[in-house]
Amino acid sequence: MRQVFLILVIVGLMVYALVDVWGSEEDERGGLPRWLWVLLIVLLPLLGAISWIVVRISGRRSGPRPSSGPGTGGSRPAPPSRPGPRRPAGPVAPDDDPEFLWALEQEKRKREREARGRQDAKDDDAENG
Repeated sequence: MRQVFLILVIVGLMVYALVDVWGSEEDERGGLPRWLWVLLIVLLPLLGAISWIVVRISGRRSGPRPSSGPGTGGSRPAPPSRPGPRRPAGPVAPDDDPEFLWALEQEKRKREREARGRQDAKDDDAENG
């Protein structure tokens, strides 16, 4: 029973790693091409999958790496832009979006002007009629 459980854990880890490699970006793969990671994970299931997970986690912690080439400072990774937890690039909810809130305020003002215009028209009709 233990052996079956161990095999299932290894196969599950391997499948997870393969799916994760397949959906990864080029800069998240630690400099190795996708086909080589797949080959490592298939030929060395436990070692390959664990290696992939370690590389992926360390890549997420260090942030995006600049490509090497002229003017990029070689292959040294860039220092993280700011310490701390990552925050989403844009607003998470509509009530956090300044543009959405601005549009709501404009709509509210427009309705108030229309209501005032209708009230003024009723007042004029009452005076004239």
